[in-house]
Amino acid sequence: MRDIVVKLGGEVVGDPRLAGIAADLASLVGGGDRVVIVHGGGPQATALSRRLGIEPRIVGGRRVTDEPTLGVMKMVVAGELNVDLCAALRAAGLRPLGMHGAIRARRRPPTVVSGGGPEPIDFGLVGDVVDFDLELLAVAHRAGRVPVLACLGCDEHGGVFNINADIVAAQLAVALAADPLVLVTSTGGVLRDVRDPSSRIPSLTAAEGRRAIADGTVAGGMIPKLEESFAALASGVRRIVIVDRDVARAVREPGEVGTTLYG
Repeated sequence: MRDIVVKLGGEVVGDPRLAGIAADLASLVGGGDRVVIVHGGGPQATALSRRLGIEPRIVGGRRVTDEPTLGVMKMVVAGELNVDLCAALRAAGLRPLGMHGAIRARRRPPTVVSGGGPEPIDFGLVGDVVDFDLELLAVAHRAGRVPVLACLGCDEHGGVFNINADIVAAQLAVALAADPLVLVTSTGGVLRDVRDPSSRIPSLTAAEGRRAIADGTVAGGMIPKLEESFAALASGVRRIVIVDRDVARAVREPGEVGTTLYG
């Protein structure tokens, strides 16, 4: 029995491929694996923000979060998407449990980030993970449930913070000593040419990934995804897989689909 953390990007929820991904997750759970799902909601949050007249500000693939934007994230991530994702998982035969209180966080100080220039960026109401309620996750697993975590955290004073879902998933994988961490995105792995799906890189070491960021091969939202992955690998996660579908195959047959990252 192993712990597997699966991060689903917001673009996956509501997509036709979600049914196949849910079936893959049911296969893993049916085989005895303990699965925890973390999900984001970037595309839906951006769309709702614009409908409300709030223009999103993204720096280095990361969302700057003011009070109105945090309200959007609560509505989209902890609300609509968490409910819809749990419904899709139940349709696949799983027993999902939506969670919004399993992540303790603190507000992130101004930080220099890749793709954001040389000056520290104040991301507003964005949090850094402090720890997870692992006992709560264990109780859910003992009850035969699949935890589904929205990427929001809170502190001991009742403050709520938006957290990049890749960060949540990577740090949860470290806390659980997960093998593997699976990142399900709109792209079937790391590509040498973002316009060419056939340019997928089957495997990538952390050193190779850093060079790809430095030379511009990797850009946008893939930068924080890889950087958090490198940190997780350095902290003991054995492998991380980036895929757009075929989750069960990615777990069982490394390198055959997506991109597998190693330390």
